[in-house]
Amino acid sequence: MLAARASAARSASRIARNARKFATVVDSAGVKVAAADNGEPTTAVTFLVKAGSRYEPKPGVAHALKNYAFKSTDKRSFLGTVREAELYGGVLSSSLSREHLALTAEFLRGDEAFFVDVLSSFLTSAKFTRYELTETVGPVCEAESTAALHDPATHALELAHALAFRNGLGNSIFATPGHHVTAEDVKAFAQSVFGAGNVAVLGTGIEAGALEELLQKSLGKFSSSASPSSTPSSYFGGESRIGAHHGPQTVFVGFGTAGAPAPELAVLASHLDPTPSVKWSQGTSPIAASVPAGTSVRPVLLPYSDASLFGLLVQGQTTADVKTAAKAAVDALKTAGSLKGEELQKAVAKAKFSAASAFDVRDGLVSTVGPKILSGSPASITDAISALEKVDASAYSKAASSLLKSKPTFVAVGDIASLPYADELGL
Repeated sequence: MLAARASAARSASRIARNARKFATVVDSAGVKVAAADNGEPTTAVTFLVKAGSRYEPKPGVAHALKNYAFKSTDKRSFLGTVREAELYGGVLSSSLSREHLALTAEFLRGDEAFFVDVLSSFLTSAKFTRYELTETVGPVCEAESTAALHDPATHALELAHALAFRNGLGNSIFATPGHHVTAEDVKAFAQSVFGAGNVAVLGTGIEAGALEELLQKSLGKFSSSASPSSTPSSYFGGESRIGAHHGPQTVFVGFGTAGAPAPELAVLASHLDPTPSVKWSQGTSPIAASVPAGTSVRPVLLPYSDASLFGLLVQGQTTADVKTAAKAAVDALKTAGSLKGEELQKAVAKAKFSAASAFDVRDGLVSTVGPKILSGSPASITDAISALEKVDASAYSKAASSLLKSKPTFVAVGDIASLPYADELGL
């Protein structure tokens, strides 16, 4: 016991030291900046914009904006940006979620002036030409949307969001193939989201002061403020079945909550996760022993600024196996609220490890720290771990019970003639 306490104390001390290396400031343009330099051999800078699909005025506009990234600006052509980035050996990428657009540059130390300018110029002087929409942006959007629809897991989660939240968070992050979006639509949306107060900049492998200085130079035109509108999220739930003849048979069983994400849901996800800590163990999940071979059950926790979607994604080669695994998952979910004692401690520890691991990688920093910095919330690993440590049996049981009282969100993708209905699983 003493050894465990000493180990916990050392861990907390290391976490606190690492947290202090991550500085947060605000530059003169009103852009929130967070950076950490831990001696990495490369540098990465991400512009995180509150420009996800929940804020789009027209379906597909956010997806098109994401794919307009690094195209023509007042400073560089699309070809010029690509060739210069290649000469520097850097990597440019963009990604879209329901709440945020992320523009990222990864490069060798010393090249930060060029790449910060590339990122900044898209926000301040993108041209949004019609020919780029026709020749590049549109086809890429259609290809990504088609690929998403052919992936049963992605398709199920997109349908689940539409059922759970309808509008806002229910908006798909993928443009509907054939749905008409104009360059003017994208430009108008960009003007409404590219502004002071709506952007956070995160850097790794670079000092906060150096990053702030570069931003003050490159965002000289970035003087307007932006505040995209979106109605507060409400949870609804529902059931949908989509026939598909490709990929594994898929079922998603989920529940949603409105309001700030609760740390108790992260503990619940850790408890139900059947992934073992070592390969010869069945793990601590109550689901693991009941899942047929070749069938997977994956907890899904998607926290947003004002709502959360929690569920279990079940996939297998046969509908019979999926039904068996889904029934076991629902039964485990119904009894999960009684977790206490050592079993609760295991789930909390697993959730803490997952939260801490997110701070070890750049993608994790963008997805966990970025939104908090943008909203003005505490964004250190210490805060994340502390919130999980405060989860006790009473709070956990109350959160799990409250979740199950809401209307379920159920999606089946595959052989819908044989896949189970929600009531057949006890929902």
